[in-house]
Amino acid sequence: MKNGQLYLIKVGEIALKGLNRDFFEKRLKGNIKAKLRPYQSYINTQKGRLFLEVEEACPPAVVEKALSTSFGVVGFSKCLKVEKTDEAIREAARLLMQEEPFNSGEGTFKADSRRADKSFHLTSYQLDCLLAEEVHRIHPALTVDVHHPQMTIFCEIRDKAYLYSSPKSGLGGLPVSTAGRGMLLLSGGIDSPVAGYQMAQRGLRMECIYFHAYPYTSDEALEKVITLASLIAPYLQGTRLHVVPFTEAQLHIKAQARPEETTLMFRAAMMQVSNMLAEKSEALALVTGEALSQVASQTVEGLAFSDSFSDLLVLRPLVGLDKGQIIETARRIGTYETSILPYEDCCTIFSPKHPVTRPHKAETREHYEALEMHPFLVEAVANTKTYDFTPLGVLLET
Repeated sequence: MKNGQLYLIKVGEIALKGLNRDFFEKRLKGNIKAKLRPYQSYINTQKGRLFLEVEEACPPAVVEKALSTSFGVVGFSKCLKVEKTDEAIREAARLLMQEEPFNSGEGTFKADSRRADKSFHLTSYQLDCLLAEEVHRIHPALTVDVHHPQMTIFCEIRDKAYLYSSPKSGLGGLPVSTAGRGMLLLSGGIDSPVAGYQMAQRGLRMECIYFHAYPYTSDEALEKVITLASLIAPYLQGTRLHVVPFTEAQLHIKAQARPEETTLMFRAAMMQVSNMLAEKSEALALVTGEALSQVASQTVEGLAFSDSFSDLLVLRPLVGLDKGQIIETARRIGTYETSILPYEDCCTIFSPKHPVTRPHKAETREHYEALEMHPFLVEAVANTKTYDFTPLGVLLET
């Protein structure tokens, strides 16, 4: 690609996949290229590395966001590709030193060379010496520190010589869409976006479901969830948000159910609606942000009761985490500040003062079936509104 930008991409767990490795690499390539549309890009595979070429018109910030939010990438850096000659390598090193952090001319550094092509005439140590010599020639104030350098210049000898510095960390994990499809129950809270992030890290492709009880939950609460969907969409490789109108169902439960069981009834109804929407999307699992014993309905008995209303596998990646760990991840992925906005979700609004914490599954299920919820749930599914988000989190017009 003439005058394009070149990025070296390191993969981690994908390299351990043996005979299935091509499948995972192909998916990762597709995920990255989807995020870089409409720009022209090409990805070349070499042992342990991907090399991305993207047209010069593509802003570096777009490339960085695409790579930093793509599961399967453990590290990446803009790099230079030159012929495998001493002078070409020296020239590439000089170009790298014009950029941060080398351009300050002060601090400590080391050279780190690797030869995938063992026929190259210099050993890795000799390459390190060549690079260090060039660095010292340009910036004599820089000193070598091989253990804790402030900056490193890397050189990899493959079909060509590839030089780079200041690699950025990726997310690791497995490329989205390598582990099937799921449905994320997305509330306006801290937990569910993190749950979606963690399952995407294991390769699960997800759409999202939000239960909206207008006017008891406000338009601001809906906008909050739409924002959360846009924030996690890059990690999910794009997503679809299904907004389920849940007011009539909740009012019926509130009027007919035993007060202490209302939260359990809400959860059962949500599971049934989620299964109905999942069937339409060919999803094979539900994902929730529940953590064991975090709230009254999330006891072992409460979770077993709600699970009994799902025909699908229910995944709870946060089940053994404490709130501090969940908040830490929420901050890191950029959802925390939105999640704590003071707009309550539908479960919070209708929560009883003294909820049942250890329901008897068979007995409580009988109580739910007596509510005859099916017509309300069918109507809710029929009136569900859908929002689509691109792989970079842009909301498409509906």
